[in-house]
Amino acid sequence: QSTPSYKSSRFNMIISLIVAVAKNRVIGKNNQLIWHLPKDMKFFMDTTIHHPVIMGRKNFESIPEKYRPLKNRDNIIITRNQNYTAEGCIIVHSIEESIEYVKKNLKTNELFIIGGGEIYKKCLEMNVVDRMYITHIKTAFDGDTFFPEINAKNWSTETIMKHVKDDKNPHDFSIVRYNRID
Repeated sequence: QSTPSYKSSRFNMIISLIVAVAKNRVIGKNNQLIWHLPKDMKFFMDTTIHHPVIMGRKNFESIPEKYRPLKNRDNIIITRNQNYTAEGCIIVHSIEESIEYVKKNLKTNELFIIGGGEIYKKCLEMNVVDRMYITHIKTAFDGDTFFPEINAKNWSTETIMKHVKDDKNPHDFSIVRYNRID
């Protein structure tokens, strides 16, 4: 039995992934972000606003309470726990269910997968991601959660922003948009 195809072009909707990744592929430690980059956080907010965001339960719980659910976005949480609840959020139990929910219930041209590591890995393995917005931080960090390796041959790239460290953003970084090559 083959896995159903979620090629989102059938749905007139782009499935995007958005993530900040350290030089050594680290994306977090102890269920927390390790770095503080307000300019990247603003990019995340501006890019995902008014779009549905899909995340794992641990990722949702790592968001400081005062910011959750993320405002002006449909927050969709994937969890195996059938009894899990989170006020103002949509709870689903698989990646497939999250995509189907958006397709059937929400009018959007783009949805965002916002983490964490396990969700990123599974979405990439399932080949459901059309676009990635990756903030490449030019510093290595000690962490316990990593972004999976990607095959660069499958993606075209466009640099959206380059930032040199300053008083507020203590690391050099660039933001690159990756579009799947079919």
